Amino acid sequence: MVPTKDQGRTPNDSQQTPLIRGIGVGSATALNMIDMIGVGPFITMPLIVSAMGGPQAMLGWILGALFAMCDGLVWAELGAAMPGSGGSYRYLREIYGPNRLGRLISFLFIWQLSFSAPMSIATGAIGLAGYASYFWPGLERRYAGHDWNLHVPLIGTLQMHWLVSGATLVAIGIVLLALALLYRKITTIGWLSKLLLSGVLIIVGWIIVSGLSHFDAARAFSFPPNAFQLSSRFFLGLGSAMLIATYDYWGYYNVCFLGDEVKDPGKTIPRALLLSILLVGCLYVVMNISILAVVPWQEMVQSGQSNHGLYVVSIFMQRIYGHWAAGLATGLVMWTAFASVFSLLLGYSRVPYAAAVDGNYFGAFARVHPKYRFPYVSLLALGSVAILFCFFSLADVIAALVVIRITLQFLVQAIGLIVLRIRRPDMPRPFRMWLYPLPALIASVGFVFILISRTDSTKEIRYALLILVAGVVIYMIRAWPKREWPFGEAMPSAVSEVSTN
Repeated sequence: MVPTKDQGRTPNDSQQTPLIRGIGVGSATALNMIDMIGVGPFITMPLIVSAMGGPQAMLGWILGALFAMCDGLVWAELGAAMPGSGGSYRYLREIYGPNRLGRLISFLFIWQLSFSAPMSIATGAIGLAGYASYFWPGLERRYAGHDWNLHVPLIGTLQMHWLVSGATLVAIGIVLLALALLYRKITTIGWLSKLLLSGVLIIVGWIIVSGLSHFDAARAFSFPPNAFQLSSRFFLGLGSAMLIATYDYWGYYNVCFLGDEVKDPGKTIPRALLLSILLVGCLYVVMNISILAVVPWQEMVQSGQSNHGLYVVSIFMQRIYGHWAAGLATGLVMWTAFASVFSLLLGYSRVPYAAAVDGNYFGAFARVHPKYRFPYVSLLALGSVAILFCFFSLADVIAALVVIRITLQFLVQAIGLIVLRIRRPDMPRPFRMWLYPLPALIASVGFVFILISRTDSTKEIRYALLILVAGVVIYMIRAWPKREWPFGEAMPSAVSEVSTN
């Protein structure tokens, strides 16, 4: 999920109408936690268990939390040093020079977001459709499917498998419904967002209480033979599990995009970041062990490998209380999934709009609806691309999403903190990374491990490289007539307020 308030405002706007610094540590931590939980843990558990072939998949959650903590220290230092709104868009511009390389890198950040944001939206829609299959099993029946290959010089062969099933049509319908609800004034949306988010804490609390009260340690910790043997298979599985865990932890940096509205940001931002990662990490481990204590991991492996029956929370509740509880839990998860789709589409639609207003993205995205005053071109564009990603499996979309974000955002930012320390050693830093530069290096190594330590890992990397190359070419074509870097000195421009998941 992403923040949606006051997006598209420039620093000049903030000076004319100062934002209220009313977000304290408690509120900031709560916002991060809601953003992190989302729908991920309800739809990915069979995938992470099947990746490692047993309950040792908990290592993925634990190491994922460790690397999230290290990366959180990167965000904490940058957020405290540059507490205005903008997040990665702002940081990358300042790190690499707002009128030099930073202009290209910040453009590439928005460019990759035009693909990764719809992927994130699509995961919620696909997850909702998967849970709908608990009520209507026929939705998982495939009507068509095709493998598509395209050789691209210097990059390699792009591989893709698309499919059409009843669940595909449901996922598309969910995106269209979210578009319809968002195609209106922002003032009529606030109450709907709060209503949709109310189901998250209910289902999480219910799972934990139910699992702990029916806990079977023998089932939860029934490890397969050689589960912890440090073989190549173990590390390949661990890399895949950590990729999925990384997807589920994302959101801990949410407070960085609300910098203008945070009380004492030099202290609040680091505390909220680290506290939310610690709390959600504990919550994930307890919730997943609770489910493993009721639903045998062998069943989850089969579901994850076949991409069918991913509604593990439904099965969990059915085993404990019966069909009525399974139906209710399924409805709550679907509610949470739709809240995720709704919020992601709302927030992300403002990001290309803000960059376009800033002059660093395609001008069409800056268009505002003449009557309802919202960025309708950006909303419709991201929604349309999200619909296309609904034709792929959940595992494939998550893998592509994580690889693209790591390659074109998280790695560049983690390394960028070290670059900024070298370039601007006298820059005021209310919070300094603990044990610098070790956390930034650990986060970078973790990201590289996730990228390469997976079966057929080059598949998604090729797509990330294609997006990178295409983005650089498009930037150069746009920069040449404007005489922007590297063809000349770009005119200074304000950093727009943008945000991402």
